[in-house]
Amino acid sequence: MSDQETATGGAGNRPGNGKLLYHHAVSNALYLVLVPVAAAVALRASRLTEADLTAAREYLLANLPLAVAVLSAAAVLATVYLMRRPRPVYLLDFACYKPGGDHVVTRETFMRQSAKAGVFTDDNLAFQRKILERSGLGQGTYFPAAVLNSPPNPCMAEARREAEQVMFGAIDGLLAKTGVRARDIGVVIVNCSLFNPTPSLSAMVVNHYKLRGDVASYNLGGMGCSAGLISIDLAKQLLQVHRNSYALVVSMENITLNWYWGNNRSMLVSNCLFRMGGAAILLSNRGGDRRRAKYQLVHTVRTHHGADDRAFRCVYQEEDESSRVGVALSKDLMAVAGEALRTNITTLGPLVLPMSEQILFLASLVARKVFGLAVKPYIPDFKMAFAHFCIHAGGRAVLDTMEKNLGLSDWHMEPSRMTLYRWGNTSSSSLWYELAYAEAKGRVRRGHRAWQIAFGSGVKCNSAVWVALRTVDPAADEGNPWADEIHSFPVQVPKAETVASSS
Repeated sequence: MSDQETATGGAGNRPGNGKLLYHHAVSNALYLVLVPVAAAVALRASRLTEADLTAAREYLLANLPLAVAVLSAAAVLATVYLMRRPRPVYLLDFACYKPGGDHVVTRETFMRQSAKAGVFTDDNLAFQRKILERSGLGQGTYFPAAVLNSPPNPCMAEARREAEQVMFGAIDGLLAKTGVRARDIGVVIVNCSLFNPTPSLSAMVVNHYKLRGDVASYNLGGMGCSAGLISIDLAKQLLQVHRNSYALVVSMENITLNWYWGNNRSMLVSNCLFRMGGAAILLSNRGGDRRRAKYQLVHTVRTHHGADDRAFRCVYQEEDESSRVGVALSKDLMAVAGEALRTNITTLGPLVLPMSEQILFLASLVARKVFGLAVKPYIPDFKMAFAHFCIHAGGRAVLDTMEKNLGLSDWHMEPSRMTLYRWGNTSSSSLWYELAYAEAKGRVRRGHRAWQIAFGSGVKCNSAVWVALRTVDPAADEGNPWADEIHSFPVQVPKAETVASSS
């Protein structure tokens, strides 16, 4: 399939002719109504005589106070609207961190390091091997040095070293791509769920780049894999207050102090999936930046199911029976994530779906709830709203579920699946590796809308919608993490890959 194919993802995924006709008819209904009205107005205007114009002028002169009052009220209302409407938020560019070759961890390396650790039982080593074989991860993912060392040496100093490598590596790349000076940044937001040192990670950024004294600095912790979109939403709100500002968002996770060294299987799964990575994003509310920005932020939707105890406990950091700290994943996770997804898309749908899809959804709902008919719930076709889907690469099961629930094709799922294969689960930053994939493939064109959606502990489901302000030329983006290897993708990822026994 050609990389130039966009919103439909190929002929096999296009709606039938009947639905296309219905979609275009509803989408253009307003124009079908306005055209006759405009024609009638034009016809009436063409018949106006000089006497009619003279009469209109005399009427205005006779009612001058009223005319002035109406015009003044209209001017005041227009001014209030312009002052109160949200400022547009532009994404100038983003950069994803690509570790060096000394951080590469193959599946065999992972199993060898796990065996050398001397803390896992034979049964749990076999369990990790089984998870890894079905994980969808490839042979080029990355671990920090502390975990790859023999023996591993997780400590605060190594965790800081990993954080500095990821954050500063991504930010350096971003500043080089945008040409923005560090001292011009007015807002800094860093999100990292499991590593929260003192001083904070955001303070480390302020110190390293010598940011100005009035910078608004925020550090988000404990918010899971969807925290990156929470950071984007927070930046959007702050840019409504801070005029003519740049907001730097850094999304990452830290592996060094959060590799689990115990034998609770619900905590071992994360060892097999999470990998080193991070992204830096630069947002602006300056009107002059629109012409050079890549995207404009259109919508952010955040939904939270934390009031439900089952959702609250399904991703839970705690000590195991041996007092070793890990993050336990509940068997209810996929069911809870599905409920969170439904809530989120129910909120997002009316904002992005064409009227034709909303009518079908409403008709299905009325048929079931009002008339009690045995009608299947209508699943809106989000391919009508978005050209690109960036779904958090949390694991193969997550992507399979999202593909099925949203009715997406292999083409739409390709950025997420290839990101999981190439980089692993890099937590909140995975969405940006996915968008970078679409850019590297030359798929992003002006006017395209991209949907980023992620799940996080709590449980939360968060979405961000971006519209491309220009066609992205992959040849001009040397900082893209996929640039030197995109020709090798996509690859076929087997349902299971044998991991060779460690020597």
